[in-house]
Amino acid sequence: MIAFTNKDVQAASGYFFSRPTDLLGAIWNAVAGAYSALFQGSVYNFRRPSFAAGIKPLTETLTFATPLIMAGLGVALGFRVGMFNIGGRGQMLIAAALGGWVGFAVDLPYGLHMVAALVAGILGGALWGGIVGLLKARTGAHEVITTIMLNYVAFYLVSYLLRDGFLKTPGSNNPKSPATQATAVFPDLLGPTYSLHFGFILAIVATIFTWWLLSRSNLGFQFRAVGLNPHAARVAGISVKRIYVYAMLLSGGLIGLAGINQVLGTTTSGFGAGLDSGIGFDAITVALLGRSKPWGVFAAGILFGAFKAGGFSMQAAEGVPIDIVLVVQSLIVLFIAAPPLVRAIFRLPAAGTTRRALPNVTQEVAAK
Repeated sequence: MIAFTNKDVQAASGYFFSRPTDLLGAIWNAVAGAYSALFQGSVYNFRRPSFAAGIKPLTETLTFATPLIMAGLGVALGFRVGMFNIGGRGQMLIAAALGGWVGFAVDLPYGLHMVAALVAGILGGALWGGIVGLLKARTGAHEVITTIMLNYVAFYLVSYLLRDGFLKTPGSNNPKSPATQATAVFPDLLGPTYSLHFGFILAIVATIFTWWLLSRSNLGFQFRAVGLNPHAARVAGISVKRIYVYAMLLSGGLIGLAGINQVLGTTTSGFGAGLDSGIGFDAITVALLGRSKPWGVFAAGILFGAFKAGGFSMQAAEGVPIDIVLVVQSLIVLFIAAPPLVRAIFRLPAAGTTRRALPNVTQEVAAK
C-alpha cells in the first residue's frame, strides 16, 4: 500500500521493462522511508540533538496509548463476560460531561479537586454502562443494540448541554466547555515540554486492577464462568443477571476513565462533542488484539498509540497517507480472525487439540 501510493514508484513503473531496478529501488526507498519515519515519530528521533529531545516521540506514543488502554480494558472485561460493549463513545462522553463539569465549575483544593473530577467521570461512565447491563438483565435486550442507541443519546445530549446546558461556556456561541481549572488538571510526569501526564499512571493502575479482578477475585471467577457458559454458571448458583449488571458497571467505569483522562489530561482547554476521536471504537480493536487479557490490552494499546503518533510523522516526512495506519489496524484484526476462519473452512482441529490415532491394521493382523 505504501509503495502503491508513492509518486516515485508510480513514475518508475512507467518504464519498468527498460530499467526494472529503478522500480525496485523506488519501492525500497518508499517503504524504508515510511517505516523509518514511523519509528522516529513514535519511539526515538535520531535527528534530534539530545537524548531528551529524541525520546519525545515515545512520550507522544504513551500519551496516545493511555485512553486506548483504559477503554480497551473496559471492552475486554465485557468480552470476558460474553458481552460486546461497543458503547465506548457514549460512556466516554457522559464521563467527560460529569467529570468535566466538576473540573471547571466546582472550586476545590489542589489534589482533592482532581480526585473529585476523576471519581465523577468514572461514575458517569459506569452509570451509562450500567443501563445496558440492567436492560439486558431485566428485559434480555441485546447489548449491541442498546450500546449503539445510547451512543447517539449521549452524543446529542452532550451536544445540547454544550450549546444550551450547564456545559456551555458563558458568553460564547461555540459548543465547547470552559477550560478545566488548574487544580483539577493531571500533573505532568516529565515536565512541561512533554505531553505525558498522570493519566498514564492511571492506565497502569487500571491494568493491574483489571488483572487482579479477572484472575484473583471471586467476582472475576464469576465473570469468567458466565462468559464461558451462562447456563452452567446459573446451575452452579451464580446470578447471571447480577453479573451482567456488575460487568457493565465496571466496563463503563473503565471506559469512563478514558473519557475523563481526555478532559483532565489531554484537552484541558475545553472539550466538544467530538471528544472521543474514535477511541471508543479503536478500543474494540485493542481488546481483540490483546485477546481480552489485561496485559495484552496494555501492549496492544501502546502499539496502536505508536501507530497514531508515527502516522503523522509518516505523512509529514514521506507523504504517506495517514489512512495507511487504519489499513494496518484493519489487517491486524483480519489476521487475528484468520486462524479460526481457516480452521472452519478446512475443518481443521482447534488449536491445542490432537487427532484421534487411527488403529494400525497391519500390526493387529500380524498379532492374530
